[in-house]
Amino acid sequence: MRAFKLLATAAAALALVAPQAAAATEYPTRNITMVVPFPPGGASDTAARVVSQQLEKQLGKNIIIENKPGATGNTGARLVASATPDGYTLLCAALSVWSINAALFRELPYDPAKDFDHLTIAVRTPNVLVVRKDFPAKDYKEFVEYLKAHPGEVTFASSGSGSSDHLTAELWWQKTGTKANHIPYKGGGPAIADLIGGHADASFANLGNIYPQVNLGKVRALAITAEKRDPLLPDVPTLAELGLQGGEVYSWQAFGGPKGMPEDVRTKLATEMVKALKEPSVKEAFAKTGFEIVANTPEEFREFQAGEIARWKEVVAKGNIPSP
Repeated sequence: MRAFKLLATAAAALALVAPQAAAATEYPTRNITMVVPFPPGGASDTAARVVSQQLEKQLGKNIIIENKPGATGNTGARLVASATPDGYTLLCAALSVWSINAALFRELPYDPAKDFDHLTIAVRTPNVLVVRKDFPAKDYKEFVEYLKAHPGEVTFASSGSGSSDHLTAELWWQKTGTKANHIPYKGGGPAIADLIGGHADASFANLGNIYPQVNLGKVRALAITAEKRDPLLPDVPTLAELGLQGGEVYSWQAFGGPKGMPEDVRTKLATEMVKALKEPSVKEAFAKTGFEIVANTPEEFREFQAGEIARWKEVVAKGNIPSP
């Protein structure tokens, strides 16, 4: 009789576990929502759509992109952090959501390190130090010397206060002992337009946005924040080549989901995303816009994120950058 009761208890336990295991194995059984915490047309939106198009083929289900902009990405990120962790609500966001906001905001409605299951950093792109075409300094060395001789006079355009290009400039000023007049714009487009028009002197612009203007001779590129020279601007040296160490900066896009997704679902998503990112058509689509594939593991993502949060907290503190 005792043996029978033990068997019955075991059977009941298996009955409870089996549906969960089956659900994970069969995932996905319905469409997936991919939240982008920025407006349509931006880098995060593009990354989400390019990867999702390939993922749909691999998973056999539709992926619905939902743009939820607001509060520098915090609105959409909070929505995903509080969603049911079943693998049907995911996040595609830029480094601002994953790292910079943790340095900028006194309070966040989510913890970027603890409230998400990390999947993969999909792509990254460096920034390019550019000046208006008629700026007096003709190369990087002359530009640094000019800034030191004219402290606070040179205007640096950025896509907004606390943006990646703004903090890249702040990091660079701290490392070179220079300072300029930061002019935040409402987006990268207006910042570049004023640079081309001669209304701003310089910028650390996103590679994908600025390389066409460099090649057309509308602005001049002095350096790139990448580890090595980029094929889109092969004649532009890296900051390391020019003698500045620790100046590598990338704008990156990454995928995650609410904390607590089933392990099988989490593993499947991470694996399928990396597979999608390695598809030739996906790599080609990103290369055209200045992005290179990263496709790292969840563990590598978490480790890199921790370093980024620490780095930007230091830059923000040293630069006395106010919270938005």
